[in-house]
Amino acid sequence: MAIDGIFLHFLKNEIADFAIGAKVDRIYLPTKYELVLTLRTRTQTKKLFISVSGNSPRINFTEYTPENPMTPPMLCMLLRKQLSGAVITDIKQIGFDRILMIELDATNEIGDRVKRTLVIEIMAQYSNCILLDENGVIIDALKRVDSSKSSFREILPQREYKLPPEQNKLSITENTSEEIAERIILLKDKKLSGAVMNVLSGISPLISRELAYRVTLSDTDVGSMSEAMKERLIHELEFLAETVRCRNVKPCYLTDENGNYLDFSYMPLTLYDNSAKVSFTENLSEILDMFYFERERLQRAKSKAEDLFKTVASLIERTTKKLNVQHEELLSCEDMETKRIFAELINANLYSLEKGNTVFEVQNYYDDYNTVSIPVQPHLTPSQNAQRYYKEYRKAQTAKKMLTELIDKGTKDLEYLFSVQDELSRASTERELSEIRTELSSAGFLKSKTGTKNKKNSPLPFLEFDSPSGFKVYVGRNNIQNDNLSFKKASKNDIWFHAQKAPGSHVILSLEGKEPEARDMEFAAETAAYFSSVKDRGMVEVDYTKVRNLKKPVGANPGFVIYHVYNTLYVKAKNPEIK
Repeated sequence: MAIDGIFLHFLKNEIADFAIGAKVDRIYLPTKYELVLTLRTRTQTKKLFISVSGNSPRINFTEYTPENPMTPPMLCMLLRKQLSGAVITDIKQIGFDRILMIELDATNEIGDRVKRTLVIEIMAQYSNCILLDENGVIIDALKRVDSSKSSFREILPQREYKLPPEQNKLSITENTSEEIAERIILLKDKKLSGAVMNVLSGISPLISRELAYRVTLSDTDVGSMSEAMKERLIHELEFLAETVRCRNVKPCYLTDENGNYLDFSYMPLTLYDNSAKVSFTENLSEILDMFYFERERLQRAKSKAEDLFKTVASLIERTTKKLNVQHEELLSCEDMETKRIFAELINANLYSLEKGNTVFEVQNYYDDYNTVSIPVQPHLTPSQNAQRYYKEYRKAQTAKKMLTELIDKGTKDLEYLFSVQDELSRASTERELSEIRTELSSAGFLKSKTGTKNKKNSPLPFLEFDSPSGFKVYVGRNNIQNDNLSFKKASKNDIWFHAQKAPGSHVILSLEGKEPEARDMEFAAETAAYFSSVKDRGMVEVDYTKVRNLKKPVGANPGFVIYHVYNTLYVKAKNPEIK
């Protein structure tokens, strides 16, 4: 479910319990639509995460801090100047609208105390985070909105902040349940869930469907509701109002049989019946972290790697086109033996051939002396025509050799680029992306940037997991790590795993002189399948062999190995972090 006004009301209370009186210690802008405020009290520190992305706008305390850019954006520097050291004095919500106002007591550049307000609007693609001064004038925002996007409400520096237009809806706490039910019953042509959404402020489609299910056990048209259903509607509205007034929050989330997240809510849900598992958490922030973390991680990584994705896709397209041309040219070399035979036949019959003919009719002793017609140039002598065919034969012979080598190299380059594309799909931090850029540069696919001083980081460690019996399982993050893992880190008797004939990471089951059990082998194979481009295929073929059987051809691209002695396991890809 999306965060609705009532969910935000509970979330506001949860945040306010810690945040009011806390000091803004640090400020980060991981991406242009994400803001992280580190809040510190005398005894504790928490990170308040604000996202205004169209896919997952939210505000909550987080345990998963996104990686920050190496150079903070200008907006981040402005927010630090305005809010560093500020104390949160209050957090307000506008009715049950999805708008929070965080009021802060800050210090300006000359040391005077000033009031600042951070407005968070959770409105799908129109979500925003706006900083106001003491007069309600906009200092800046994560998303600027000019007149071309909105004629009613511009979000620009030095403009006065205006609230979004009000909706003519009733409040679950300010209006009685009877008043709300009476307004809903007037909408006879609508489904009950739709009528609830039309009438009640701050309620999401999910909670509207839940109310409808509790009242009618389905989603009946309002006009066909019985008197008993209307009484139950009043009862359920009163229950919802009491939940809001008493802060009777029961954060829960639903998962399917595979553990995939389906929905979340501030109250128990019954409309899924037995088709989903309901689990409860201690607070709403925990639910939001669980629900959005993996999706946001992938989106964040894709955003940061967008230029690399485009570059690699362009390299793949260019290499593919070049290979297609080379294959066509190679086909044209297939008749080179015919050219050699024509040259020999002409030389063998020089005594009977004359200049000026366009075709020489000769007997082909390579084909039972059947007559063959050889096209020739009439302005050349028979000997010169023979030399012309010899020359074309030698040219085609040289071209075939060169094209075969070029096609072999191009095929290997294409396989390598697909492996880099697979690496990018899993990269989630700037350091991982930086290592992939370095890898592409060292392999000659990207030009190294000169004249810039890059911050040097220590190499990232291999990914590390524990098998069921406690063996260490190592995974390479990129092709350079794959080489280092397989030929430097691993021992000769360790076992190497890789998805068969597919881009993926090298996986090492470190034995340390012990014998692994079948479940350890299966765990390593499932890990190799998970860290490959075919993890969604279903059953994945995973090759495994002793590290001593691996060979690295001279001049091969990073990550490329050959092996001839191996076995294969058929497994389903499984995230090794999920036990």
